[in-house]
Amino acid sequence: MRRTSFALPPWLVWAIALVFVVAGLGNFAILDNNEGLYAEIPREMLAAGNWRAWIIPHLNGLPYMEKPPLLYWLTALSFSVFGESEWSARLVPAMSSLACVAMLIRFGRRIGHEAEGRLAALMFVTGIGVLAMSRVLMFDMLLTAFLTAALLNTWLFLREDRAGALRWAYAALACAVLTKGLVALVLYSLVILGTLLAGSGRPFWTSVRKLLDPLALLIFLALVVPWHIAANIVEPVFAWFYFYNEHVLRFLGQRQPHDYYGGPWWYYLPRMAIYLFPWSFLLLLRLAPSVRQAAEPGLRRFMLMAWLLPLLFFSVSTAKANYYLVAVMPFAAFHLALMFCQRDWENSRWRVAPALAIALACGLLAVVALMREMPPRVAILGLDERGFLILLFAGAALLSALLALLAWRRAAWGMPAMLLLSVWFAGGLGFALTSMEAFVSTRGLATWLQHQQPDRQVYLFRDFEKKSSLAYYLRQPVHVIDTVSADLHWGNRLRANDVMVTREQFLQVAALKQVVVVVADEHRPSFESWSAAREMAAVRRSGNVTVYVNRPVRSPKEDL
Repeated sequence: MRRTSFALPPWLVWAIALVFVVAGLGNFAILDNNEGLYAEIPREMLAAGNWRAWIIPHLNGLPYMEKPPLLYWLTALSFSVFGESEWSARLVPAMSSLACVAMLIRFGRRIGHEAEGRLAALMFVTGIGVLAMSRVLMFDMLLTAFLTAALLNTWLFLREDRAGALRWAYAALACAVLTKGLVALVLYSLVILGTLLAGSGRPFWTSVRKLLDPLALLIFLALVVPWHIAANIVEPVFAWFYFYNEHVLRFLGQRQPHDYYGGPWWYYLPRMAIYLFPWSFLLLLRLAPSVRQAAEPGLRRFMLMAWLLPLLFFSVSTAKANYYLVAVMPFAAFHLALMFCQRDWENSRWRVAPALAIALACGLLAVVALMREMPPRVAILGLDERGFLILLFAGAALLSALLALLAWRRAAWGMPAMLLLSVWFAGGLGFALTSMEAFVSTRGLATWLQHQQPDRQVYLFRDFEKKSSLAYYLRQPVHVIDTVSADLHWGNRLRANDVMVTREQFLQVAALKQVVVVVADEHRPSFESWSAAREMAAVRRSGNVTVYVNRPVRSPKEDL
């Protein structure tokens, strides 16, 4: 059998990566919930003018110790250089994604698997789930970059015995810990120890001793320890809260407050496929015959361990989230690329299987969308949400069928053309976010408040997270009435403040001042059953919120 002739020039991989990650990075508003939180914290760091705010981050004016500060520091640096904007807020995850592309290409070249490295980089950066995480301000893409650097350099150290690689690995691991906490250390240890136990060509304890290089450990500690000590000095409750509540109790599902969700043991399996969609369907090419000898067993074993063991760890954990597994996608992509380049897919009838499977899956999703009743809320490309989903999935099914035909007629073009599916879904996601801005962000609402109600004090009713971008766009903390906020829970308990107010405290202010209350639809019945609502008028609807204003009674002192 002849060798598969599939290769991508590096300039093409980089051109595609730049378009997918950077183009239109600021085209949609800062999203509510997580992105709004993580954009507001670095904004407050810069506004505080106080070094303590850089040690213990603050959210909506209150201490926020749930995560380490590296993402906030880097985003604050981006704000200070480029100004506060949507694209500068997302610059760190975008650059982290491109760093993973660079590492996969370089790693492939270093170990003599250039084609696999380039293909893995392409699969990674154009996978729909990875693409979404590359363009939203969250911790996970920065964690992915540092964890990838730590693991790849450690494997090179074990393979080539170069101490410099291990020291770079420990420096990257330290940055991963400063990005998302001790989970980075757990994932790294699982992968490396699992790889060693599975066989590394040398005795297990010999390899472990070599990994305990004193200078490498010193580099790790020198980077990690100072912030943890400083945080404990600035906030004495930090040690209990950060190490026990945020790490141990979160894993056990007992963290307080309970602001996360669970799921069955197989929760992450479909999400693994979505993260690298459409390339994850290339797994079907395992049915095609091999065309050359598989990559060295140590490399395949390492790549398998690098995504499988974290998958098992997160599957066992009680706390689950859609985005946790993005951290292992570079290794899943490389593992898939090794399999792909080994197969004689060009000469096998199985080459049409991935596109046909996608056509079937998308066709079924189009039928589900057709049968499902959805209340119309917003128009996307002139269609209601149901019509848009039907168009999205039916169009993808038709495109996949055409790609299957192309793969049958022109084998060398069929698999690379699957990139069109990434373009299709990326475009659909972009149109949806832009059209649904009023439902997923408060940018328009904040602009209206600043221009139409500039003298009124702004309040959110009950839930800060659901409209977290409001504080960022108003450029100031927002008062919260009768809070049910999980992210502000501990900050409110630690500090006496006037940001979180009871209903009685609000009534005292509203009797004297002009105020605005922003109420999400899910809390509207509760608000309107409150006697205070009778004294307020609804003046605007924006997405899924209603804006109320009061008519304050002036006090005798104000008349004087």
